[in-house]
Amino acid sequence: MGGSLQQFFAPCPRGLEPVLADELKEFGARDIAPTQGGVGFCGPFDLCYRVNLESRIASRVLWRVWHGPYRHEQDLYDAAIALPWRDWFSAERTIKVKVSAQQCPLTSLDFVTLRIKDAICDSFVRIAKARPSVDTATPDVRIDAFLDAARATVYLDTSGEPLFKRGLRAARTEAPLRENLAAGILKLAGWMPEQALLDPMCGGGTFLLEAAQVGRRIAPGLGRRFAFEKLNRFDEQQWRTLCDASRARQQSAAPLRIFGSDVNGTVLQAARANLEAAGLAEAVHLKQVSVLDVKPPAESGLIVMNPPYGVRTGEEAELAGLYPHLGDVLKQRFAGWRACIFTGDLRLPKLIRLTPSRRTPLFNGALECRLYEFRLVQGSMRRPKQAGEA
Repeated sequence: MGGSLQQFFAPCPRGLEPVLADELKEFGARDIAPTQGGVGFCGPFDLCYRVNLESRIASRVLWRVWHGPYRHEQDLYDAAIALPWRDWFSAERTIKVKVSAQQCPLTSLDFVTLRIKDAICDSFVRIAKARPSVDTATPDVRIDAFLDAARATVYLDTSGEPLFKRGLRAARTEAPLRENLAAGILKLAGWMPEQALLDPMCGGGTFLLEAAQVGRRIAPGLGRRFAFEKLNRFDEQQWRTLCDASRARQQSAAPLRIFGSDVNGTVLQAARANLEAAGLAEAVHLKQVSVLDVKPPAESGLIVMNPPYGVRTGEEAELAGLYPHLGDVLKQRFAGWRACIFTGDLRLPKLIRLTPSRRTPLFNGALECRLYEFRLVQGSMRRPKQAGEA
């Protein structure tokens, strides 16, 4: 990978920044700087091709094109009109400007958005006598500006659709876990493809899909298009070479021990449809069975699950009844396994009556959650009987 060093920022679900930093290091990124909600890094421009293609954790890859101080909207207009937009994309491309801020002194972010958009269009008109059109739904080029109390950063989005949209889901289920959050949980749990993996509340199969892709070494971005393909400096030959190399690394016949089950036949059908659409149906064993009746498919391995959070009325009491039974099932049947349970219900360890060996704060969108790890050893986590108890 050649060319001058460029600066990038990859947002990710909060709590997964260390995992994303490790991944970026593997890709050859430099000056890796984790911050809340993402990781900054440097590399040649074509590094963004690889991160978009192969990152399982990033939500997007943003290319930083300007960073500097501001006090008024006019400062942002002046900075934006001076940037070489025509070097980056043509007037035929459609654009969308998005502004987000923290502790920003300006009164209207909508007005800031309008001023930056005007500056980009005025810059084109000055030189090219033509201007890009705005498309807020499916733009060719997304421009992201981030403002803090005194400084602003302008990015070009190289991803387009968010990276957790792998283009694999054939069937949607209610409130599915985002793919990059599921992949990050598997990474935090330390799952390796040679280990057995069981999701006994698999829903639409997000954990199963991500695990099968890891096991088969399938790059998550191979089935989709990216915004960098619309930029002037896109090198199609380089991109094709990268994709060919990625396909050559796949292990299409790697034997995997990935198991999923759910009590709900409809969501299990959705999981099956999603796996079939991804060409991974034979990599995963599915079964319709209640989580309380599930049996270990191997002597040891990792259980990963994302039970309902009890957000809706009436669910909390239902879950409070389920969790103690779930704890009994894990203790009695799954000695030698580890269980990683991702939940927004912070009562879980108390209700499940197991002691977590690790708890990791994570966010599912804006909702604060925990990833609890339980090491399951026969009998050792039970409360000892007091003298006189039957």
